[in-house]
Amino acid sequence: MKKILSISALVAVLAILFYFRADLLKVYKALPEISNNIPNVVTDIKKEISAPVPLRSSRTTPAVVLTKAGVIERTNIERRNNGGLPALTGNTKLNAAAQAKLKDMFAKQYFEHVSPSGVGPGDLVEAQGYDYILSGENLALGNFAGDQDLVTAWMNSPGHRANILNNRYQEIGVAVGKGMFEGRETWLAVQEFGMPISACPSPDKALKVSIDDEENTLTFLKNSVNALKSELEAGDPKTRKEFSEYNQKVDEYNALAKQINELIDALKIMVNNYNAEVQAFNICAGN
Repeated sequence: MKKILSISALVAVLAILFYFRADLLKVYKALPEISNNIPNVVTDIKKEISAPVPLRSSRTTPAVVLTKAGVIERTNIERRNNGGLPALTGNTKLNAAAQAKLKDMFAKQYFEHVSPSGVGPGDLVEAQGYDYILSGENLALGNFAGDQDLVTAWMNSPGHRANILNNRYQEIGVAVGKGMFEGRETWLAVQEFGMPISACPSPDKALKVSIDDEENTLTFLKNSVNALKSELEAGDPKTRKEFSEYNQKVDEYNALAKQINELIDALKIMVNNYNAEVQAFNICAGN
């Protein structure tokens, strides 16, 4: 009788162990998959710079005085006469950039869009606090017969003409001046064109910061869940206590996986919204 009871007790224990093992495997097999389908964040807000080869005049006769106001006026007349383009508005920051360029060329005796120290047109306007989508620079050197003659010379040069008639530009800065260049007295003229970044609705910077924060959180959670999964896969519980602890870890894994997937779903929405804003910006900017 005792032997029968002992056998019965052993069978009962084995049944209990089998129950816990089966329950464990059932939970473990139910571990959710973790999604990775997060769209890439579009971060490129495109900026363009147009800088045609500087224009030199071969005329040696003394020039009539060139004026900033006259150059802007003649530029806007050409825009109006060629497709009825809107007039460019004078901008103080672009004027300052043009004046800085003029002084730098006389001081360092160069006639290029990029200075000997490596400062280009985009750097020049940004140094004056002008944040742009599109920027352009026209340069001219020589003794022109006046403002109209200068602008006409630019209009006869395809690259400079393209800058003057670019329908995306909204603002302009001009500087003109006479000084010693390459051993003779001559005039230098600078046009700085711009389409300011404020012309288009910028993507939400706060949203981009939130995306970055959530992506950092996601990375942390994924590292945690992967470490826990490795621990579960290496585990081999044998006692009731070990089974209980093992199942607690399975529950922890499931909770983490759920949190991760919910975060991924939220990130998808945030990234898609941000990318739509970037796309709208680039469409407005003409990119």
